[in-house]
Amino acid sequence: MDHRPPHPSHRHVGEPRLPLLAVPFALIAVVTVVDVLAPPDVHLGPFLVAAPAVTASFAGPWMTGFVGAVAVAAQVTVAVVRTTATDLNHTFQIIALVLISIFVTLFAHLREVHEKQLTQLRSVAQAAQEVVLRPLRDRMGPLRLASVYLAAEAEAQIGGDLYAATRTPHGTRLIIGDVRGKGLEAVGDAALVLGAFRAAAHQEADLPTLVAHLEAAVAADPDGTGEPAGEPGEAFTTAAVLEVPDQDMILRLISCGHPPPLLLRGGRAIPLEVDHPAPPLGLTQYVDTGFAPQSFPFEPGDVVLLYTDGVIEARDAEGAFYPLPERAADWPGDGPDALLRHLCADLLAHSPGGSLGDDAAMVAIERIGGGA
Repeated sequence: MDHRPPHPSHRHVGEPRLPLLAVPFALIAVVTVVDVLAPPDVHLGPFLVAAPAVTASFAGPWMTGFVGAVAVAAQVTVAVVRTTATDLNHTFQIIALVLISIFVTLFAHLREVHEKQLTQLRSVAQAAQEVVLRPLRDRMGPLRLASVYLAAEAEAQIGGDLYAATRTPHGTRLIIGDVRGKGLEAVGDAALVLGAFRAAAHQEADLPTLVAHLEAAVAADPDGTGEPAGEPGEAFTTAAVLEVPDQDMILRLISCGHPPPLLLRGGRAIPLEVDHPAPPLGLTQYVDTGFAPQSFPFEPGDVVLLYTDGVIEARDAEGAFYPLPERAADWPGDGPDALLRHLCADLLAHSPGGSLGDDAAMVAIERIGGGA
């Protein structure tokens, strides 16, 4: 099953928060009444500028301008009651209040335009990522699968986390990865890796050849100029590529700079650390290394958890990282879907305000038999 918790719902840009509107109007009323009742040498009119200034922080330009107009009317009322509207002191207060109200109304307009642009960019990036990350099938051969993508907090940019799985004549191949960077560029790089994986996973004879194909795709010159894209090491992708044969009770793993998967067995979470990890995709041209797969036992009832660094780098209010192995080991065991529900709830509870600082993805794989 594929879980995609949406971003928290947001109010429309510029839509006033009604409870907060009571604050500037209450401020205007209090200052006006106190100023009228104050001794002749006490003038509280300058405090009225706070009303439109506060409104501009949460409301749009129309409401900000309206509050400013009310504040000016209140200042004129004070002037008429206490002396006259043409009194020099009150005249300067009224002029200053008008100018400040115009200024903060312009500020509210610019903020509203900026928020609309950010909302549009975020919507495009999120839609692009949802197209890139296709839902995984619940069952592939002798495996049950579940996946989850947790978007970062609304203020953060969309990241480049990726995962995919495909069937081959003899088993299932999977990838999970994390592209360096954020935003639409990272989503595009993730689409490049996933496209290369989906095109070659069922064609390449062995896992090293498949990973070499992915490396070639990432390192290729996208502009066709024959020159490397950007500075050396500027673009890379960490990845874990797995192969699970239908009949052999093992899995083969090549890790390209990615956090080790966890094997959940008998109440323990065992990191699948490879002896010879490869550099991230896009960096192997700078390091003389091969892609050597390593085999690990993977028996019926076992669950393997794949994840990106957004999970293990999530911090609590005191700055402590999320202890994924310990929390995964506490899972009572009821299938991969239940595992991800358990970890998602626990991860969001661990993070202040239930918001992550970086996107996070997890894939859980359970072997339920020796064939399909």
